[in-house]
Amino acid sequence: MNRRLFLSQATAATGALVLAPAIITADSLRPQLPGGVQSGDITNNSAIIWSRCDRAARMMVEYATTESFTNAQKIIGPAALESSDFTARIDLQGLPAGQQIFYRVTFQDLTDRKIFSEPLAGSFRTAPMQPRDVSFVWGGDVCGQGWGINPDFGGMKIYDAMHRMQPDFFIHSGDTIYADGVILPEVKLDDGTIWKNLTTPEKSKVAETLDEFRGAHRYNLLDENFRRFNAEVPMLAQWDDHEVRNNWYPGQILDDPKYTVKSIDLLAARARRAFLDYMPMRFDPLDPERVYRAYNYGPLVDVIMLDERSYRGRNTPNNQPTQNDDTKFFGSAQINWIKQRLLSSKATWKVIASDMPIGIVVKDGRTDYEAFANGNGPALGRELELAELLRFIKQRKIKNVVWITADVHYCAAHYYDPAKAQFTDFTPFWEFVAGPLNAGTFGPGEMDNTFGPEVKFVGIPKGMKANRSPKDGFQFFGAIKVNGKTKAMTVSLHNLEGKQLYSVELPAKN
Repeated sequence: MNRRLFLSQATAATGALVLAPAIITADSLRPQLPGGVQSGDITNNSAIIWSRCDRAARMMVEYATTESFTNAQKIIGPAALESSDFTARIDLQGLPAGQQIFYRVTFQDLTDRKIFSEPLAGSFRTAPMQPRDVSFVWGGDVCGQGWGINPDFGGMKIYDAMHRMQPDFFIHSGDTIYADGVILPEVKLDDGTIWKNLTTPEKSKVAETLDEFRGAHRYNLLDENFRRFNAEVPMLAQWDDHEVRNNWYPGQILDDPKYTVKSIDLLAARARRAFLDYMPMRFDPLDPERVYRAYNYGPLVDVIMLDERSYRGRNTPNNQPTQNDDTKFFGSAQINWIKQRLLSSKATWKVIASDMPIGIVVKDGRTDYEAFANGNGPALGRELELAELLRFIKQRKIKNVVWITADVHYCAAHYYDPAKAQFTDFTPFWEFVAGPLNAGTFGPGEMDNTFGPEVKFVGIPKGMKANRSPKDGFQFFGAIKVNGKTKAMTVSLHNLEGKQLYSVELPAKN
């Protein structure tokens, strides 16, 4: 059964359900779900189901292992209230492993319990217990540099291209929004044509209030491709800088006339709340604001998701010979957690989802640096934490570690070789870069030889004009497939239309 037929039958069947009594009411009076539905943070027996209502209402989820919703189970969830911008989530537990799960979300109006929303349907596949083919996609950087949702262009078309891959899940590698980026109604292109954006009041200025940060997330959900993708592909989300402001770090005080709020810590607190409201994440009961976490997707894949923003020191020339507060990038608690997750992993492949690249030089102004890399030479500054982690992986003989990232607005494949490095105490590994998903294109960036990167592929021409629009086609996502029989990992990089630009097969090491 195709998705359109499934959705029509799911909607038609609603009147027979206890969940939504056959109440005849005008559609205009029903609660609306303007952001669609999403799933996320899936395991072999659980998943988060997320949605947003347009008013105070109670979220309800019905789910089953069949498209006909035979023997469906119903969960009555929390109230969506003003305090969460009317977002709500339900953590489905006790799901069967390796199974396609079909669900539909309904909201009950809290001012009139007889009024229900129309149900919205979605699906996802839980992680398997036995080896089977596993596939996922990743990318980052959405609605940046003024390139928003252009209906004349087809909206954020790359989400349709990723959807056609039918992945098991999607890793959003950060810059899920551009809270510091204004979306204008029109942008004049080099060829004289006009790029026309959808606009909203919240995207008419930089985000400072909680509602403005939330409004940036609401803006992305206006795109039909994005909502369709979310309904059928679970998301594992992390953040980077643009959820708050470009190149931010804790404790920073802004000297920027666009901002009336000068404390980054206050802006980041509001931004984090908005991010957690809008991402389909499972909150850690001991640390509900924590973004870094890990997920097992069966015997073949563990995903270790990092947060290289919340615990870093200030941006500096990044050339300190020993570690101190300014060289922090992961922070001691997170780096110890990463080591433990790698050490305890029983999966064949350990995929480290990093919100920033390793060997690409990313500057903050003329003298300061934003990421690990600080130019050629020995490990210094923030590179010292990374060197510590890479040394640990080698010493503990942890095999099949692959890094994926976004952030730099082009795609690339890098092979890190100690034989070509300044710091040599590590096992060779790959890093793959994807993005932007719907933002300006930049790069390629300067490479730092500290860890010996060899550029195997780059998806844009050298010297290309900066900030190319999505219309030029330089938008990219990455895809990974692990063969259930051979355990080999195939990594590919794709353009806006889904065309494969590069692929490499990595055999699993025993």
